[in-house]
Amino acid sequence: MSINQKFRAKIQSADLPDSSRRRILRYGLHALGSIACGKLLLACGGGGGESVQSAPAPVTLSESSVPNLLLPRGFSARIIARSGEVVVPGGMFTWHPAPDGGAVFPDVDGGWIYVSNSEMSDGRGGVGAIRFHFTGEIIDAYSILDNTNRNCAGGPTPWNTWLSCEEIPEGHVWECDPYGINAPRELPALGTFNHEAVAVDPAFFQLYMTEDMPDGCFYRFTPASVVGGVPDLDNGVLEVARLDVNNRVSWHRVNDPSGATTPTRYQYENSTTFSGGEGAWYSDRIVYFTTKYDNRVWAYDIDNEIMTVIYDDDDYAEPSLTGVDNVTVSQAGTIYVAEDGGNMEIVAITPEQKIYPVMRLIGHEKSEVTGPAFDMTGTRLYFSSQRGEGGTSHDGITYEITGPFV
Repeated sequence: MSINQKFRAKIQSADLPDSSRRRILRYGLHALGSIACGKLLLACGGGGGESVQSAPAPVTLSESSVPNLLLPRGFSARIIARSGEVVVPGGMFTWHPAPDGGAVFPDVDGGWIYVSNSEMSDGRGGVGAIRFHFTGEIIDAYSILDNTNRNCAGGPTPWNTWLSCEEIPEGHVWECDPYGINAPRELPALGTFNHEAVAVDPAFFQLYMTEDMPDGCFYRFTPASVVGGVPDLDNGVLEVARLDVNNRVSWHRVNDPSGATTPTRYQYENSTTFSGGEGAWYSDRIVYFTTKYDNRVWAYDIDNEIMTVIYDDDDYAEPSLTGVDNVTVSQAGTIYVAEDGGNMEIVAITPEQKIYPVMRLIGHEKSEVTGPAFDMTGTRLYFSSQRGEGGTSHDGITYEITGPFV
């Protein structure tokens, strides 16, 4: 019996709801090893219990028309912005340094808007936006948040705003208007800590948040009310996750979201720690997120309150994905993970258990891949090299890849 067959047999016999079992089995070997070994995955050292080789990549990367960017056959790319340079010819707005987390929003005329954080310190952070005509032409660029600190990742909302996260101990989440009409709002009720990313459940309007600390936690915010499809993010309950021995999740209130006397991650002493929480994304009743210090991709089943690991680099003798960071999910359910380091790639994890890169940057060794996000058609993927080939915050480059993504 193969490793994958052994794993599937264990999951089939585990005490799980049918819906969770189906979702877990979509990802085969790298899901819910903790149930198979009978203890927390953090303590049992991996999903499959055996080291395996990566499968051959189903695509081959080769040179594209953009220098030092490798792509699969049938894909094309262009550079849409460079840090310190004017985005629209003849315009006034220059692209920000250290571009990081991002998302795409629909525009009223059939076009779209890509927003991107700026991970700068000392009040030099913020969020920039690029507006596209429905033909793909860039027609405008502007700031939607200024004078904040280390805006790392964040997340889009179902009501079409961008939640930008400050990655500092005193960090807050800021709600920004991608369309540049409404002023940004600071959201202290979501907690004061090293915020990394936010994923929003559109059914119950609950927000799930990661914390970029070696002993960081996984949080949930439940708004006090929802009016007209927009939740009250100024009032609500902040909770922290605890995993039991079967990776079932319970939620426990954080009594002081400000962390004024005790950091939020220490207020409930039995909370589960996640080793450097990074990007997060919602898709099909699952919140996916990554942890950088152990190179794992996690999946939280909202309806059944079960946490699983769908990728762990310890399961591979030669892992094709390391330095996990920002994450997004395609319309087909494929998870795309950007690397901070590694091979400077965006790596796909498909529901059919294939793991392979969809792009690679050459000569960007001092940078990281950030901000992956698809447009509404699922054929355009945006991302940045945060420090470019020069290796400084002012050398950032933002790209668009077009092709038949899965």
